[in-house]
Amino acid sequence: MWLSLLAMAVLAAGFYYRHQVQEGYRYVGKRAAPLRTIITPVPLRFKEILKNYFPYYNQLKPDHKRKFERKLVYFIFSKYFIPRNFGGVTDEMKVLIAASAVQLTFGLPRVFMAHFNRILIYPDDYYSEITRRYHRGEVNPAYRTIVLSWRSFVMGYLQPTGTTNVGLHEMAHALRLQNIIRVNEFDFFDAELLDVFDQWADRVCAQMEEGGVRFFRPYACTNHQEFFAVAVENFFERPAAFKKELPELYGVMTRLLNQDPMTITQPAAV
Repeated sequence: MWLSLLAMAVLAAGFYYRHQVQEGYRYVGKRAAPLRTIITPVPLRFKEILKNYFPYYNQLKPDHKRKFERKLVYFIFSKYFIPRNFGGVTDEMKVLIAASAVQLTFGLPRVFMAHFNRILIYPDDYYSEITRRYHRGEVNPAYRTIVLSWRSFVMGYLQPTGTTNVGLHEMAHALRLQNIIRVNEFDFFDAELLDVFDQWADRVCAQMEEGGVRFFRPYACTNHQEFFAVAVENFFERPAAFKKELPELYGVMTRLLNQDPMTITQPAAV
């Protein structure tokens, strides 16, 4: 009996040690993302996925495509992609989710949402025991996690003018939170310009309440964070209509994100 217990203890210790070593390697791998991005060629399959499925990338000039690819690889190398309720995360999932983050931050060259190192992926909309309802995505800064429903993510890009894009929406939440989390990436938004954006949010929502033109869906007026996320969706999904309807607010967003989807072949300095 004692020998059996000893053997079990040895096996448990060995498993724990192996797990800790593996976690250590994974941690070092994530920390080495900047170096890996420099020395590792962009995998051809990543480029093919972008070419086949990501219109934003395809509109870029060749030199900007290369910068997009490098930023995408950095994002992938620096995150844990974790499947929930399905077998495993594919390259397509990693590339397209990372691409949605790079699309949003392309004009912010030193921003990779460093605080959020976990991307949790569900195959479909998932039930939350906390809110008692189904979700398509969320951002949890306490757990450094961005959560996405893969089905809803894909549907957002299959309907490029539908103004509901879960990937962009949740990445926008993460970006605005990253701006105030004091790590190596923060305070990259001009504070005065962000305040101007929030003033516009209040103004637009007040007009909507009074029966004015509803360019954004009502959910945008939940709070400033949701307004920012919904505005980001519209900024990329229907920029021409956004600029026509709310030109001043559109201009604020081009300055905040340092890019203009209306002239995507010539983005701001990257």
